[in-house]
Formats: sequence, structure tokens, C-alpha cells
Amino acid sequence: MARLVTLTTDIGWAYAAQMKAVLYRTLLPGSVVDLTHDVPAHSVPEGAFLLQYMAEGFPAGTVHVAVVDPGVGSSRAPLALATADGSVLVGPDNGVLWPLASRLGSPRAVRLDPERVVPGRPPSATFEGRDLFAPAAARLAAGAAIEQLGSPFDPIRRELPVPRGTPESMRGEVLHVDRFGNLITNVPTEWAPPAGARLRVTLGSQSERILSRARTYSDVPKGRAAVFGSSFGLLEVSVREGSAARRFRAGVGHPVRFRLPLGPRSGIKQL
Repeated sequence: MARLVTLTTDIGWAYAAQMKAVLYRTLLPGSVVDLTHDVPAHSVPEGAFLLQYMAEGFPAGTVHVAVVDPGVGSSRAPLALATADGSVLVGPDNGVLWPLASRLGSPRAVRLDPERVVPGRPPSATFEGRDLFAPAAARLAAGAAIEQLGSPFDPIRRELPVPRGTPESMRGEVLHVDRFGNLITNVPTEWAPPAGARLRVTLGSQSERILSRARTYSDVPKGRAAVFGSSFGLLEVSVREGSAARRFRAGVGHPVRFRLPLGPRSGIKQL
């Protein structure tokens, strides 16, 4: 039985359909799962975050394809990585694959050889997702070992940023801005006080603000910013029925600091 294949890309749904056409030439209907094709263009760090947090819940042995590839056609290597649970990751060697591969354990990599993946059909210089990664994923899903498709390779090891915490302060950065403008940070929700607390929050170069720690969006008035525990298990800064990204002029990579407890003379503006 063929394995599941997941797709995570920044290429949009039209180009993704071309990748799926390649996969479905050999795979059974329903075996390809779209995770997202809306990663912001060229945002390797955001693609790496989404791939890790969305794909790690799939069954062992799944083939995960990630195409966030601003270096397509260059000297960067095309990769396949096998992990301890039998899963395989396919995509460019730019760091997008490594956080998930590391989480799944003991990754070993090969540099894909186009002639071994699709003999006699050199891939397009601008769309290796369709011409190299999709055919490789199809063969791996059908049972091929990564060693059949390439030679051992030492990939880029680029982990997601690590947050830092003390009893009074939590520091991290924004890893993802979702379609609602919510700012998803790398600070674990479990580090924060429970709903009802107030936090001093600094985003990027903005002034420190006081935000409530809320349980869910309906607990704050429309237009009010607050700190929530996101579905990723990470703290997010959100504006109810608005965009925190626009409100705070913040995005992926911006530093964030949460401070507690709130002193009685802070003089900080509540937003």
C-alpha cells in the first residue's frame, strides 16, 4: 500500500495542481494531502514552522514534500531525508525540511539525482517541485528507499528559534502570521499565566503595552488586542476581528517580550 504524501508550498494552488497531477499518475486517489500552498512567497522560516507543526501529527511513514524554494535552479541541493519513524521529507536544502526532520528523529539525507529519479527527463530550472520533488515523492511513497534516488549528503541544519524564559520575562519571536493577522510566537503557552492576567508586551521596536491574557477571542471586545494560547500550543498576539500584524506593524522574525507580573505604577498604555 502506498504511503500518504503531504504538500506544503508557497507556490499557490494552480502550480500545486501540476505537482498533484504528477503524483496521481502513480498514487491512489486520496493519498495526497494539501497542508498549505499559501506560505508567504519565499518565506523559508515560515514554511519550516508550518511544516513542522502541521506535519508532525501525520502517521509514521508519511512522505512530506515542502517547496518553499527561492533558490530553485541554483546550486542548492535537492534533498530526500529519511527519519527514525519511517517518514521521508523531500524538498530543497535551504532549511525548510530540517525542523520537522529533527523532530521526527535521526534524519539521514541524500542529494537527489534527477537522472535516477526521472531518467532522461531533466527538470525545469524554475519548477523542480513538479519535475523532481513530485516524482521523487511518488517513488518514495511506492516503497523506494532514498538511497535509490541519490547519494549521501550533509544537509543544512537550521532549527526554529528557541525562546528564553525567566520567572519574570519570556522572550521569543514571531514565527507565523496567519490569514487573520494573528502573530504566532515561539513562546510556549504553558509558560504564560492563566487567562485573566495582564502582561507587558513588546513587539519589535514598538513601545511596551499592557495586554490581557485571554482564553478565547470572544472574551475580549471587538477591536481589542490580547494574548491567547494558539492552537499550535504557542502564545499569539491577536486583535479580535482585526489584524495584530497591522496594528503592531509586526511580522515573521520580529522579537517579542512578555513581562510579568504587572507592577502598580507601570504607566504603560493599554491597547
